Amino acid sequence: MVRFVKAAGFFALLTVVMTWPQATRLATDAHEHQDVFFNMWRFGWTAHAISTAPFHLLDGNIFYPEPRTLTYSDAMPVEALIAAPLLWSGAPPVLVHNLMLLAGIVLSAAGVFMLALHLTGSRAAGVTAGIVFAFVPYRFEHYMHMELQWTVWVPWAFWALHRAFETGSRRYAGLLGAFVALQFMSSIYYGLFLAMLLGLCALILLSGTATQRLKSRVSALAIAAVTAAVLAAPYAIPYAATKDRVGARSEQEVLRYSARPSSYLDATDGNYLYGERSAPRGRSERRLFPGVLPLLLAVSGLLLVRPSNEAIVYLLGLVAAFEMSLGFYGYTFGFLYHHVPIFDGLRAPARLGIFVVFFLAILAAHGHAALEAAVPRRAQQVLVVAISTVLLLEYWVAPLRLVPFPNGPPPLYAWLARQPRGVVAEFPMPTPDTLPGIEPRYAYMSTFHWMPMVNGYSGYYPLSYLSRLGPFKRIPDESAVEALVRAGVRYVIVHPDFFDATRRDHILTDISSNSQFVELGSFHDGLGMATVFRIR
Repeated sequence: MVRFVKAAGFFALLTVVMTWPQATRLATDAHEHQDVFFNMWRFGWTAHAISTAPFHLLDGNIFYPEPRTLTYSDAMPVEALIAAPLLWSGAPPVLVHNLMLLAGIVLSAAGVFMLALHLTGSRAAGVTAGIVFAFVPYRFEHYMHMELQWTVWVPWAFWALHRAFETGSRRYAGLLGAFVALQFMSSIYYGLFLAMLLGLCALILLSGTATQRLKSRVSALAIAAVTAAVLAAPYAIPYAATKDRVGARSEQEVLRYSARPSSYLDATDGNYLYGERSAPRGRSERRLFPGVLPLLLAVSGLLLVRPSNEAIVYLLGLVAAFEMSLGFYGYTFGFLYHHVPIFDGLRAPARLGIFVVFFLAILAAHGHAALEAAVPRRAQQVLVVAISTVLLLEYWVAPLRLVPFPNGPPPLYAWLARQPRGVVAEFPMPTPDTLPGIEPRYAYMSTFHWMPMVNGYSGYYPLSYLSRLGPFKRIPDESAVEALVRAGVRYVIVHPDFFDATRRDHILTDISSNSQFVELGSFHDGLGMATVFRIR
């Protein structure tokens, strides 16, 4: 535990450096992306629901009147439960968001440090593994995706697997199952990918097991599987019900977010060494470059010394993760998509790229340990400083581009919080071709009043919401009014500045002239003036 705490402190310092100037703007700024609003809404809703209606935790206030709207994306219950006490204490939402985001990076690095230390016996090798796992371009490609930073439990699951096989202890088998469940409840994508790859690695390890130890290892895997299933089932069942309601991801969508082999040559645009070269080629979700030095270290570890069984297992795990990340450009993910129902709900196989990095980080640690053993003791400190410096330079992206986000309600939403409860509709709304529009901001602003709203933003969009966008676009025509009435809307909020130029100047006049609408007042919405109407 002391080593883990020290490692976490060390990687926290590196994270401050690598994400600069985030540490100086923790309470005010974040990455310029709509998912930051969505992250804060999910945290806010969970904290609100736990304290007011815990049995309706999954029934978020968006997409009214749809049920289980929190399950239209990753609910992140682990992260949200950790964040809830901070929100209850009055901590600014942006501060809570950034602390949780950076904690995912730091704890992931410290976890892989502990795993590499266990496998190699070298703290310096653990540092190398932690840097690779924490700061590769993938991390900055997904800097706005809270759940994709929380790879916290992946290294601990592999650590527990090794300990369970080494000792035959049921305690470690139970921990293995718990870590898999925790990863599933931190990120559904990563939980499923972890279960697949961990199972594969376990089978490979079993293939070299002596007969007298085979029974205890199989028993450990059975205990782990049952533990993971029991712990994850209450969370997975509502998702299964939602998936039956919204359907599978289309093959076209999955193909769009499948990695190509060339994706592993592309860094993020802001990368100091490789960004300019990668910018013309890189595509969203497919910037997966792991760095040159980790590859060289991994090869060194496999060639300089006779590789251990564990090193071979991690090499095969890397190959499997790479092939699966190709999605429909490979074989395995396509097979799973068509034959294992839960996988047809995943749209981004390229996210397996972080598991390629994980396996590579452990192989790089083996390479570092091999080099460390080959040089005199006096040169070992020079070696770790040199390797760490080159790795950090390869991954350097600072200064990050950050923008302010609001921590409190603008006058409009402070006023709305004092009104009688009613369903809210905010305009303009997007069309199916322009999603998400400004919907993520609407959702976050609802955390200051918690009225149910027909607007929403998530990984899925329910048919009831999509079917309304056509009529709502024509507000205040009769078809739009009828759709609002059918939806049970009480408050209509109009933001003229968000409309296109052809409607901006006369939208308020058009609505005011319709007798179905009663004007309640105009208020600042944080960006401009907005007018609130009540439907008669």
